[in-house]
Amino acid sequence: MRKIIRAEYAGFCFGVRQAIEKAEEAARNSIGDIFSMGSLIHNERVTQDLEAKGIKIINNLNEVSEGDKVIIRSHGEGKNFYDEADIKKIQLVDATCPFVAKIHNLVHDTDKQVVIVGDKEHPEVMGIFGWCRKPALVISSYDEAAAIKEDDLFVVTQTTIREEVLFDVIKALEDKNKVFHVNNTICSATTKRQKSCEKLAKESDIMIVIGGRKSSNTKKLCEISKKFCKNTFFVENIKDLPLKELQKCNRIGVAAGASTPECTIKEVIARMSDVTLENNELNMNDLMDEIEKSLRLPRGGEIVTGKVHQVTDKEVIVNLGCKKDGILPISEVSLEEGQTLSDAFKVDDEIQAKVIKTDDGDGGILLSKKKLEISANWDEIVKALEDKTILEVKVTRPVNGGVIAEYKEVSGFIPLSQLSDHYVENAEEFVGQTMEVRVSRVDQRRNRAVFSHKLFLNEEKDKLVAEIWENLNVDDVVEGTVMRFTDYGAFVDIGGIDGLLHISEISWGRLKHPQEVLSIGEKINVKVLSMNAEKGKISLGLKQNQPEPWSVIDENYQIGQVIEGKVVQIKEYGAFVELEPGLDGLVHISEVAHKRVGNINDELEIGQTVTAKILEIDKDRKRISLSIRETIDPPTEEEAAAQEVEEAAEIAEEA
Repeated sequence: MRKIIRAEYAGFCFGVRQAIEKAEEAARNSIGDIFSMGSLIHNERVTQDLEAKGIKIINNLNEVSEGDKVIIRSHGEGKNFYDEADIKKIQLVDATCPFVAKIHNLVHDTDKQVVIVGDKEHPEVMGIFGWCRKPALVISSYDEAAAIKEDDLFVVTQTTIREEVLFDVIKALEDKNKVFHVNNTICSATTKRQKSCEKLAKESDIMIVIGGRKSSNTKKLCEISKKFCKNTFFVENIKDLPLKELQKCNRIGVAAGASTPECTIKEVIARMSDVTLENNELNMNDLMDEIEKSLRLPRGGEIVTGKVHQVTDKEVIVNLGCKKDGILPISEVSLEEGQTLSDAFKVDDEIQAKVIKTDDGDGGILLSKKKLEISANWDEIVKALEDKTILEVKVTRPVNGGVIAEYKEVSGFIPLSQLSDHYVENAEEFVGQTMEVRVSRVDQRRNRAVFSHKLFLNEEKDKLVAEIWENLNVDDVVEGTVMRFTDYGAFVDIGGIDGLLHISEISWGRLKHPQEVLSIGEKINVKVLSMNAEKGKISLGLKQNQPEPWSVIDENYQIGQVIEGKVVQIKEYGAFVELEPGLDGLVHISEVAHKRVGNINDELEIGQTVTAKILEIDKDRKRISLSIRETIDPPTEEEAAAQEVEEAAEIAEEA
């Protein structure tokens, strides 16, 4: 028996789906012209659909005017494009794939020589090139990699290339003993799509690869498929199907590129299914089933499919293929404001509805679209609970203990404690907001569902924290925000994780409290000193961003130099003066003044700013000798004589 098998991963990827959704939303909400910078994706059918919705394709910003709205496609654009749009006051709808945007950030943040592994003519590669600080090298083979003369390379990849190409490049760089760092930025969806295509090609008599002729990733799928299945055909739509070849094969595999819409995939599969049926007679059981179906009336609660036979102002008559017609009253249809039944339904439209009664009193079968939608919505909610997936709901009104939020046609409850990840005093501030939630409880018999926005927020935080731990390394310098102080240091937020900046790691000098040099909310660059993932602890350093004073002592200080410093410590034998944080010098008691000093506290005090001369620098012992006396004019003969008399008197008194 002939089988049609679809690859596990086929059709729109996340980035493409997001780009189309953003484009369609922009088209719905835009009053004036809206443009796409090049084809949004490489698929003619999608391009035509978007054009029908008012999205025009341009090749550069000279084709638009100030105030126009331009969509940046999923392939992304270079930095100059954004700068030019800003100057020309063009509104941008950025539909760049998040995985591509990550590559932009990687290449923009490095000073190394960037190597892009990919097709230099592909728009994604051109966009990445435009974010590099200096011209990047674009390669796609072992030989091109082996020819690179530069060293200390920073390698990124086009998201849709085959992993084998990257492996060849790495092998070439290793063979040439190059210093390089590889960022494997091939999209995981691309890898999964290619591997599922390969697996299916090995098991199929014929492979149909569906996608646009200009789609790079679809071409790669076709190349992969041909390696394992010689009967591989590139199909853009049902017109390209090799019908004669299909009739000879029993096992038909179907793969599709990331820019291939679901409707195209289904159309191709449906057409192949028709060919299969045309060449295989229906057996008697199938025929009897059809006859029985036409005689049987659907039961209450059953979901039925039929064709619209007639549309009036109050109801829709539906041919259900049985001896009674279905009646769909206007009260059982969800219409938008101002919409009529004639706007929503056309003769010969195929529709689904739920049976309310097998007899509406006039000999028809009473149908409901609303109850079908609600039933489908409940199925989605139950599935979201089972699969632990996210739903988007809209908060409609506050109630005692929380709010009511709607998911399509179903209302659910969000307790006050689950509205946010922080304390909520007034639920009314959330009314009208759309938020993402996890389903925490479902009781369909009582039509009750409980949602939690807090669970979603906590999961997002956990993902963010996990991503930070994955990408953070010891010796990385990152920007952080000072969040709070303790006596032993400061806690700094480095993007979702708090790290401890110990007081000893803040400055090379002495500190009694971190607030002497830091303030709450201050942005600082800190160095990662150590990480303990098991305990969730990160140690940070600030002073490491400046050289240790003794390591550059010769550059800043010389014997005989006069400096200004602050008295930080007083001993019986002298005073320590801070030249800069982490660098103290000793003024011996004999070097405080020209006179004899019996008690140094009579001459100096903590915090006092003094001028002193450097007498000696001992780098081995890390000691600096200073003299205040050398910076003071010596006393006159009369003053010296008076001092001698005074000192003699003090000595006699002490004796």
